[in-house]
Amino acid sequence: MAPLKTVAALLLGAVASVEGAQDWDHSLFTTSPPVYPSPNMTGVDAAGLAGWSAALEKAEAFLAKLTLEEKVVFTTGAPGPCVGNIAPIPRVGFKGLCLQDGPLSIRQATYASVFPAGLSTAASWDRELMHLRGKYLGEEFRGKGSQIYLGPVAGPLGRSALAGRNWEGFSPDPYLTGVAMEETIIGVQSTGVQAVAKHWIAYEQETQRNPEGTFDADTIPSVDQVQSVSSNVEDRTMHELYVWPFANAVRAGVSSVMSAYQRINGSYAGQNSKTLNGILKTELGFEGYVMSDWMGTHGGVASVEAGLDQTMPGAWNWEPHFDDVPSWYGGNLTTAVQNGTVAESRLDDMVKRVLTPYFLLGQDEGFPGVDPSSGIYPANNNFEPESDWYDLWSSAGALNSESNVDVRANHSKLIRELGAAGMVLIKNNGALPLSKPKDIAVLGNAAGDVENGLFYRDVNYAPGVLPVGGGSGTGRFENVVAPLEAIKARAKADGTHVQYILNNTRLITSGGIGQMIAPQPEACLVFVKAWASEGADRESLELDQNGNEVVENVAQNCSNTIVITNSGGQNVIPWHSHPNVTAILLAHFPGEEFGNSVVDILYGDVNPSGRLPYTLAEKESDYYFANITSSVSNPNDTNAWQSDFTERLLIDYRHFDYYNLSVPYEFGFGLSYTNYSLSDSITIKPVSNSSSLAGVPAPSNAPGGNPAIWEEVYKVTATVKNTGAVTGKAVPQLYIQLPASAGEGTPVKQLRSFDKVELTPGEEKTVTFTLTRRDLSIWDVVSQEWSVPTGTFGVHVGLSSRDIKAKSSFTI
Repeated sequence: MAPLKTVAALLLGAVASVEGAQDWDHSLFTTSPPVYPSPNMTGVDAAGLAGWSAALEKAEAFLAKLTLEEKVVFTTGAPGPCVGNIAPIPRVGFKGLCLQDGPLSIRQATYASVFPAGLSTAASWDRELMHLRGKYLGEEFRGKGSQIYLGPVAGPLGRSALAGRNWEGFSPDPYLTGVAMEETIIGVQSTGVQAVAKHWIAYEQETQRNPEGTFDADTIPSVDQVQSVSSNVEDRTMHELYVWPFANAVRAGVSSVMSAYQRINGSYAGQNSKTLNGILKTELGFEGYVMSDWMGTHGGVASVEAGLDQTMPGAWNWEPHFDDVPSWYGGNLTTAVQNGTVAESRLDDMVKRVLTPYFLLGQDEGFPGVDPSSGIYPANNNFEPESDWYDLWSSAGALNSESNVDVRANHSKLIRELGAAGMVLIKNNGALPLSKPKDIAVLGNAAGDVENGLFYRDVNYAPGVLPVGGGSGTGRFENVVAPLEAIKARAKADGTHVQYILNNTRLITSGGIGQMIAPQPEACLVFVKAWASEGADRESLELDQNGNEVVENVAQNCSNTIVITNSGGQNVIPWHSHPNVTAILLAHFPGEEFGNSVVDILYGDVNPSGRLPYTLAEKESDYYFANITSSVSNPNDTNAWQSDFTERLLIDYRHFDYYNLSVPYEFGFGLSYTNYSLSDSITIKPVSNSSSLAGVPAPSNAPGGNPAIWEEVYKVTATVKNTGAVTGKAVPQLYIQLPASAGEGTPVKQLRSFDKVELTPGEEKTVTFTLTRRDLSIWDVVSQEWSVPTGTFGVHVGLSSRDIKAKSSFTI
């Protein structure tokens, strides 16, 4: 009989330690290996957050006071003032928990900020700004009485450029996303607010993410329905790409992890015991609680035993028409414990996992009450007293006496700074920065103010500026600074004449802007955009509302065309090499200060320092991995929806590098108003005895995984210099090329460190990159642990994934 670990690896499709050399066998993904029981939490400290043991003791003491029915309260969402609610229990002095969206804003609130999206944050490549964004988000959630911030996002990672929610996360590179996850979580939780890492795991498309009818009022999903898409992923791919940033989150001490909607290797994410009990709670040593996504629980006892600790929104009565739909938990869980189907010890662990972060972050002491203006999903200002929950929350003292609390403070300053830092200048033929031009034209429907209101939820906004995407990850704005507004203000101060046309249809049908614009402007600023939202994947990588045609037409008539794209991810921009397109600035989703941020860049008040967190290819077909599973051969087959991750490890720049494909703008690329150089020699020094690194470390578990994989093993130093005339911020990047023993299908090189360094003209600084054991490892599917391969490791340091300035190596 084969060892259990080997059997599990085989069931996950890992037929050898080198997966890239294997032909894809779909039959290996029809089931996911069982891992039971769900492990109990132990109170082990995370590297990023201490005090778990003492908090667990408080949780255990509190648990002893609860009845069976009261224990179940902590596992089941309930009616209340927030997007998600754990009901108060006045008998024991518990005031409830308020869970609110989302990754970039406390969405269900007034007088709150809307920060740059995760995508913009990643494009900044700035750890300090990532951390500060998290801290300010935490402050705003706390000020509104919300103990739980439903973010940040590492799933979707970005396997497909078409995925509708990529912008909520950070980057298709797991290392960059892991850094952003860690910095965000530490920042949020420093304010006493719980962070929730989502969505666990391999959630890479919106198409068929849930069974048909899941959100219908009169439908309870059943086995007779067409099931959600199954993300079929090999074990090595799962760990080296999709688990990687979540390991950073767990090591940072994240309070909760949200399970995804879709199936994973045939089993729903919310009841997949291999990924929940096996990978998350055992391998990664996760000590917090696993909550479901809203309407993402598809079974009761099955999900409890598989490791789900809390179901949201609970009884499905988060909107009036769901009143009659029962919860998988609630009374059903109480009955299951009473009849012995579920052990009460398992319920006790679920409750302790929920309560421990509550005590750890001091939420039992002086936490503000919920702002009564917070509203209930999906509408704001709909906080009507209702007998089934309002009296309970009010009598428990869980509501703030003041409504519409203003929590914005001075956060607009960071939003403006980060918005600019996340913009990437990819072309500049001397057109930027602008210097008091006499006459400019602002063109395109992404330049003007919004017309459909300030809540970007499920509407494809046209015309108007697009500072965020749609769905649960969006924000409700108090104010949006549109580009035209900010440009006009700057032009007035400079004495510049501004002309503008915001109608895209007119721009492509009028026969040329020369008939509408006079005099001929010195510069034509063209604002184009591409919408992205939860609930639907992008239909293509084209710009919306004929954006590409707008650029082409303007460029035919204006010799100095400067294009600003406003998008939730990659776009096809066939005009990038047009000689009249003199500059291209990718603005992403920069939040409420968009106009001010873009003016700061265009006029040189801020030197652009953003770098691409993804690859921009020439055409959509170059993204072999961009396609979404959108059709099935037999739609009546309940198990028909299957998405085989046959590209394995080769997504984004890994794909283009492995197959030696040319791209116009590579991962990590970005221009500045100055120039930088890197020394052509680098220094590599072992931190420990490198001869002991090879192979698999001794088994051990702590939050984030085996502590041995986080040990620093090498330090690499390089010198970066500002060779230009203005102060700027360079982003030196380190990529590791694993030895041949890592196997066929291993990426050519992978980001493993970066820094952001401010330099005055002529200044040079030494940059030190630290490499951990994990940075040099592959996931060994047989030993089920990280393993350092033997051979020569290439060290590449440069200013992008393809602009490598220095190479060296070391051997293990």
